[in-house]
This record gives sequence, C-alpha cells and structure tokens, in this order.
Amino acid sequence: MSMVTSLSLLLLISTAVCGAAPPHACSSDDPKTQSFPFCNRTLHTPIRARDLVSRLTLDEKIAQLTNGAAAIPRLGVPAFQWWSEALHGVADAGRGIHFNWGPIKAATSFPQVILTVASFDDELWYRIGRVIGREARAVYNQGQGEGMTFWSPNINIFRDPRWGRGQETPGEDPLTTGKYAISYVRGVQGDSFQGGALRGGRLQASACCKHFTAYDLEGWNGTNRYTFDAQVTAQDLADTYQPPFQSCVQQARASGMMCAYNRVNGVPNCADHNLLTKVARKQWRFNGYITADCDAVAVIYESHKYAKTPEDAAADALKAGMDIDCGLYLKMHTKAALQQRKVGISDIDRALTHLVAVRIRLGLFNGDPRNLPFGKIGPREVCSWKHQNLALDAARHGIVLLKNNAGLLPLSKSSAISLAVIGPNANNAKTLQGNYYGPPCKSVTPLQALQSYVKNVEYQSGCNDVGCKYFDASPALNLAREADYVVLVVGLDQSQEAESRDRNSLYLPGKQQKLVTSVADIAKRPVVLVLLSGGPVDVTFAKLHPKIGGILWAGYPGEAGGTALAEIIFGDHNPGGKLPVTWYPQHFVETVPMTDMRMRPDPFDGYPGRTYRFYRGETVFPFGYGLSYSKHVYDFINVSCNTIDLNPASNVDSLMLSNTSYIKVSELDAETCDSGRVRVRVGVWNSGEMASKHPVLLFVRPGEVADGNDPVKQLVGFETVRLEPGERGEVEYVVRPCEHLARADADGAMVVGRGSHFLVVEDQEYPISVLI
Repeated sequence: MSMVTSLSLLLLISTAVCGAAPPHACSSDDPKTQSFPFCNRTLHTPIRARDLVSRLTLDEKIAQLTNGAAAIPRLGVPAFQWWSEALHGVADAGRGIHFNWGPIKAATSFPQVILTVASFDDELWYRIGRVIGREARAVYNQGQGEGMTFWSPNINIFRDPRWGRGQETPGEDPLTTGKYAISYVRGVQGDSFQGGALRGGRLQASACCKHFTAYDLEGWNGTNRYTFDAQVTAQDLADTYQPPFQSCVQQARASGMMCAYNRVNGVPNCADHNLLTKVARKQWRFNGYITADCDAVAVIYESHKYAKTPEDAAADALKAGMDIDCGLYLKMHTKAALQQRKVGISDIDRALTHLVAVRIRLGLFNGDPRNLPFGKIGPREVCSWKHQNLALDAARHGIVLLKNNAGLLPLSKSSAISLAVIGPNANNAKTLQGNYYGPPCKSVTPLQALQSYVKNVEYQSGCNDVGCKYFDASPALNLAREADYVVLVVGLDQSQEAESRDRNSLYLPGKQQKLVTSVADIAKRPVVLVLLSGGPVDVTFAKLHPKIGGILWAGYPGEAGGTALAEIIFGDHNPGGKLPVTWYPQHFVETVPMTDMRMRPDPFDGYPGRTYRFYRGETVFPFGYGLSYSKHVYDFINVSCNTIDLNPASNVDSLMLSNTSYIKVSELDAETCDSGRVRVRVGVWNSGEMASKHPVLLFVRPGEVADGNDPVKQLVGFETVRLEPGERGEVEYVVRPCEHLARADADGAMVVGRGSHFLVVEDQEYPISVLI
C-alpha cells in the first residue's frame, strides 16, 4: 500500500510507551464508562457499537475516519491504528506494529504467498494464518502494537506475469485463491479450520481481503494504478475476478475488506456503491469494515478526476459504503461535504458503527484485553521453535522442481565433493523475504545452508547485483571449472518486481542468462539452477540446455528458505510443489498489453487469452506443473455416478434432443444441485525410492471447446497425500456441478453446460455427462 501522499500519514502515527500495557476502554478503574451501554459485554455488538457512536461529537466522529484514529479521552477510548500488515508474517510495513522497542524484535517470516500456495495444502495455509494471528496478538499484548487489524491477504488474481505484486497472491486460479483466503482468514481470526467461528463473533486478530476488485497493475507504459480504468466484462468479473472475494466474505467471514485504487468500467472502486454496498454487503452479506487503500479516496479526485472537488470525493466514498480512509481526505473534507449536503450524518454513523463493531469483536472495549480471551498470548510464542519449524515446512513443500535430467538431483552427500555456489541471489537474506515482511526470527541464505552439507564450498556472486548490468565472469568460471558440482542461484528481487513496479521482460535481468550459460558450458557436470522470483521467468534456454540438469523454483522462501533448498538439493526432502501460475514465454508480453483485462481469447484480433483456464498458446511451464524425486502413478478408483441430471423432473430422451446447451445455476434449486454431486476417489502410487508429500490436482475439462467461452480446463479440487516408497494411497473429492462445472455467460450469470465432461488427474481422464 504505497501512497500518493505518504508523508501525510506520518502525522497520524500515535506514540506508545515501551513495554506498556495496551491502552483499553471500559476499564474497571473508570466507573463512569463502565455504566455506558457500549461497555456492557452482555449486549449484542451492533447495539454496543451504535451506543458509542451516538455519544460522539461531529469532530470526534470525523477523527475516527482515518487509519490513525484519534483517542477520545472523555469516553476512555484509546487511539487506534488500523493499518498493520501480515502478508506472510507479522510485519512493520504498516503503522501499527513496532519491533524497534520492547522485547519482541522479530516475528516468524513465512515464504511469500505465491510459494506457500505451491504446496496446494489448505490445512498448511490455515496453520500459517493461525500462527500469524497468535503472534500478532502477542505483539499487541506486549504493548508493541497500536492496532489489531491486518490488511492481508491479497487475493487478486495473478492475471499478467509482469505484475510486480503477483508474488503476494495465491496465483492465477480463482478456486485456489478462494481456498487460500478461507484458510488464511480463518487462521488469523481464530476460527477453526472447518469454519467453526469463535463464540460471540470474537476475533483473535482481524484479517482484510484486498484489493476489491480487478486490481493487478502497478505501472505499465505510462498507465499506473492510480489512473487505470480496468475494462472488465460481466462474464470475467463473475467467474474470475470476484469469486475469491465472495469466498472471503461468505466462507471465511473476513472482518475487513479493502477497495482498490483503480477504476472498473469507469467507476473508482472506493466510490462504487454497487460494488461495496449492493454486492459485498447486500448480496454477499459482508459483516465487517471496508477500508480504502492508502490515499485511494484522494485519487478519486486527484488522479481519476472522477469527483469535481475533494468534498465530492469524500462524499462519494462514504455514500458508496467505504468506512475508513487510509489517508487524510475524509479527515480533511468530510465536515465540508456534510455542510454542503453532499453526504449525510447517517453515512458517517454507518461507517463508524462498522469500525467500532470490529474493535468490540477484538475485545478492545471489554476492559484490559490481557484479562480476556487471547490475553495470555505473550512474547514466548513469537519465534517459537514450533512456529519456525512451520516456516521451514512451508518452504519445503512449496519449492517446485522444474527439471531433473538424468536424475541429477539429489546431489551426493559425500564429504569429499567440492561445490561451487554462484549467483547474485545465493547469499542475500533480504531477497528471501519478498515484500511486506518484518524482521525474521533468523535467516539462512542458500549459501549458508549449502555450507552445512559440504565442507568444500566456494562462492562467487558473478554479477554486481540482481540487475546484473555488469559482471566479471572470470572468477565464477574459474570456480565452476574446478568444482565437482555447481549450484547457480539467480532470479529476481524487489528491484525487479514490487509494489509500484511491474516488469517489461520475462527474461532473467541483465546478463544473468549469459552468466548461467557460461558457467554451465564450462562445468564438469550438469549444473543445478535455482530461481528466486515471485513472477514467472522465461528460462526456455535452461529447459533446453543439456548442461543444466536441474531447475528449482523457490519463490521468495522466507526465513528458512535457504535450509529448505539445501535439504531438497541433497535429498533430505522430496520436492512436491506445483506451479500456481502459468509461466509464459517472452513473446506473450511482447504482443499482449498489460492493460487488456480479458480472460478469454478472441480469434478476431488474435488475443490469446490468459491463465491456464483460457490461454491456448505455448508455455515455458504450465499451471500445476511440478516434478518429484519419486514417480507417481494415478488411477480413478471410483466415480459415484457417470451422468449428472440437473433436471430430474424432465424426460431424459427429450433432454438429449433439446437444443438447450446451458442452464443457469440460478434456475436450479439447492436440492437438484446437491443431488448432482459426484464423489471421486483417485488412487496414487509412489513407485519411487523416497517418501513424498504429494499434492494431487483434479481438473475438469469440457468434451469440446467451441467458442472460447468455456475454460480449456479448470481446477475443481486438490488434496495432498503422504506416501512411503512403494506405498499406494487414495484421495477423495466432491465435484459439485453447480459450482465446479459452472462458468459465466456473457451477462455474468453462472451456467452449466450439457454434454460430456472429463475429470482429469495428470495423464488420467474419466468421462462424465451432464443432462439439462
């Protein structure tokens, strides 16, 4: 959340005392406030929230509409900082968390989200969220936090491989992204993995799904996120951009949402009443607060020119249903907008009621939070051995093996071998974190971890930095010529892809490719190539190079990423990660504008479509690709029914003769949809010599793709299975036709097509038919 007027937010940072107890309202030391209904824990949260709002003066109300909400001393209400970050660990990237005082100096740093999701293990994602929520509460309890609302996760679809923030997301698939949102949010907020909510709607910490909606561009060819007007069809909104947010609201029960900087079809997201109120609150029944991205209210007037005055921008946002401004616009212009009758006091009160309700659910109006649920979580939990081991597990299970010619990997653990480690990402701990990170509990670089396996290790960076504009090949080549094995660690970092920074090229930066090929050509044996990056890289040259024997993608693997890489390279862990994004070739970005939001291909202008669901062009590596040191063999053991009848009252013969190709899901009752469920059992056999933790992805594809509106295939489920060498296991799925076989029509209505479909697991297919 970088800001247009970032310096202005510094004025909003409240102070804290090192080691002090977190300030709290409704203290037993203040009998006056104890008598107020908003302090009465037996009353329902909305009643308590409305009571507090009713006691505020207009100036006090307006002072609450910014992320640095002011204290209200006469009511015992402390200041509150709404902006904190916890993308892949509690971070000090916002304004609400402080590691520069008190006993907590760091927090567990998990892999960047794109790598975590490559595990395709939603229980792992939940466990990570749960740890982040507990560490967040510990920091607050210690007095090192000024808020408990964390603006994570980022659940935008990773639509374009150039996007600098794709690293923050769960990838390009709507189902996977929605499942990640559910797991992470439930974990952070303290709900159970299966969805059981905490009693009374309490929150361990508050999660916030962002950026609503169709946000996936930072800056490309003169267009930036503050001015971009995303032209999105109703069809693509319905089955690509919106489903993760719907899952986040309806199944995860997130307590926060963030509206994005950009416009969608002409209307700024934070001024869109249809989006924030009609869709989120009324259709999806969202029960939480909506924040603007930082200065997203300002850009309604200053960048988009959508509002004629600053007062109009403030009014537009409040009337649309936004509740809080990360920035100063509401603080500066709401009173004037009210005086000019551009906004009503009811709009302000509605926003404040949502905000107060979340603080109540966090226990911040129940007396000293340390004496309440979650109040005993303390510094000992932060960076605990258990939490750090989970960070290591996440890195292990996310790393993807992309190439392993002639079984080069794993390398021998012989103490007699010599190892050359080369590359600008081999010994940089900061690169491991990606963006939005806090100080890690510890950090082990790939070089340091490899040194723990091999005594004779020599290192050369090869490039001056990741940009690799200048490099002296001689030291690296001399080292590679003499070593028994070579590990090259290259890729990207935040100088290449980041918030406010999209890429123009998918190639390795600068002269990295020349470094890699020169080293591979001169090495004694085939080399191992390790890629650190959030987004895809076109490494076609490495796929084809006979002296590059192994390729590993490690994303940005967090504090334990170096250790996880070394374990995989030397065979102490069997890789099982699978790519959550398509890796496109360079010519894709040379021909497809980043501003084109269409998901589906268009044969009339040669547009190839996007993501594995619609793209029909060549790939470097496809979505879901990932090798293992073991060979896995699959078969369909049982499919509960071969024919799904979505109109059981009709005559089957007439159905087969009907010209109707699709039926709207809205026309089907719940009983019909439920009766059409298909239970699928898939057998998996580990025929290799290593134990594996293996994700099994189930896709469905239509029998034929006639007009490009149907996905080529789409993911309907994923499960993980742990298998010993030679062991056979099973995984089970439930295919729900009204959900998993549906796609949007041109008007955005979800429809299910008649005829043949195929269930697909790797190279195995199983036919099913749909009658309508």
